[in-house]
Amino acid sequence: MSQAETTAAEPLALDNSYLRLPEACYARVGPTEVSQPQLLRLNADLAEELGLDAEALAAPEGLEVLAGNRVPEGAEPLALAYAGHQFGNFVPQLGDGRAVLLGEVVDRDGVRRDLQLKGSGRTPFSRGGSDGRSSLGPVIREYLVSEGMAALGIPTTRALAMVATGDPVLRQQVEPGGVLTRVAASHVRVGTFEYFFRRGDLDTVRALADYVIERHYPEVAEAEQPYKALMGAVADRTADLVADWLLVGFIHGVMNTDNVSIAGETIDYGPCAFMDDYHPATVYSSIDRHGRYAYDQQPKIAQWNLARFAEALLPLISDDPDTAVAAAHEMLDPFQDRLNARYHAGLRRKMGLMEERDGDEDLALDLLARMAVQRADFTLTFRRLADLGREPSENDEAVRELFADPADFDAWARSWRDRLAAEDSGDEARRAAMRAVNPAYIPRNHRVEEAIAAAMHEGDLRPIDDLLTVLADPYADHPGYEHLARPPRPEEVVEQTFCGT
Repeated sequence: MSQAETTAAEPLALDNSYLRLPEACYARVGPTEVSQPQLLRLNADLAEELGLDAEALAAPEGLEVLAGNRVPEGAEPLALAYAGHQFGNFVPQLGDGRAVLLGEVVDRDGVRRDLQLKGSGRTPFSRGGSDGRSSLGPVIREYLVSEGMAALGIPTTRALAMVATGDPVLRQQVEPGGVLTRVAASHVRVGTFEYFFRRGDLDTVRALADYVIERHYPEVAEAEQPYKALMGAVADRTADLVADWLLVGFIHGVMNTDNVSIAGETIDYGPCAFMDDYHPATVYSSIDRHGRYAYDQQPKIAQWNLARFAEALLPLISDDPDTAVAAAHEMLDPFQDRLNARYHAGLRRKMGLMEERDGDEDLALDLLARMAVQRADFTLTFRRLADLGREPSENDEAVRELFADPADFDAWARSWRDRLAAEDSGDEARRAAMRAVNPAYIPRNHRVEEAIAAAMHEGDLRPIDDLLTVLADPYADHPGYEHLARPPRPEEVVEQTFCGT
């Protein structure tokens, strides 16, 4: 297929600041045309947030851009170079093998944000027999899960549009193809820094660090040691992000360094999943055979990944290795304490405790331990806990039924109610506060898979729309959509999730 042609009839005005970096940072390449593009869904709310005209994007000229058939006038698309540690093993060249960065827009808040087409064809970084395309399934999954994550208030890339290409892709079977328009604060990753550091190209490491500081962390520019301060700033955002994942039961599934955003956003929704039954060792990803990226391993892995980022910055901090390493420890050693503080404060809010007191952490961990043994649903246990009062009542049954042995919950609930009695807050205020942090709806694995199957095999987009309706406001009750909040029946359980490539 031919490369997409530039046209003056386009709805986007784009810049690309990445082009001002050294040429080794990217390859100039445009998307590859598709035969019969069909706009499945356009995120009109996000378009408005970006200052874009949703109607123009949904028009034929806009669809051509979103499908990759036309490059907006003035845009200079490119694929980014990066390396990465994949399951602990360093791969010296990865890069955007099936995506192109169209450029950047400045949103209504004055923030510069990337627009990238995923599944848009081969690039110089495509490996082996890769066609650079995406099946429609992963496009739908990322659209649903990333938009659900955004509504949960967790930093994430966003989905502007999903397009069916009309072209088949061959994976384990022939599947319909799709293109996702992804919006991100940045597509610079830890692996981007590794790419140049491992090549001994410190000039480009410095240029990249300066770019990241200017665009994402301007507050560190005036620090006595800006690169050291950058290390700490990225670590802080990452600690907050992973703590937020834990509080909603999210498992990224493939936390390789090439999937770690330098801007502190959740990026690359491949074999990700939200837990149903709680267990700290939960793994869904089919490629994570040894549990490296299990739910409870995510904090440790995030810190390991940050250490790889720190290695790349060491030469910029000091010519003396001992001095540079000491600076890195100073910036990274507080990571676990920061993450734990955010996580434990979040657990306290999830339990409806307004004040911090000794024993709160133990109370929360005791509940989680009982949930793990009793296979209680993570999301619904906390959501339904909000409806309980200071004395046992018929409302208790909604939580008790989630536990294989309800008596185990009863024993914990007595301690919880004793703790509630030590606070002056009223039940109504507590319930409202708990409902504001404990979602009723998450992108449950079985519902996402149902929506994908309906769209791919039946052309039915209603399950997607139903999910988007509840995920847009996950903390609210949605009468008529209660089934989307329920955990899977045994025959509906999704045991494994798969990488979209």
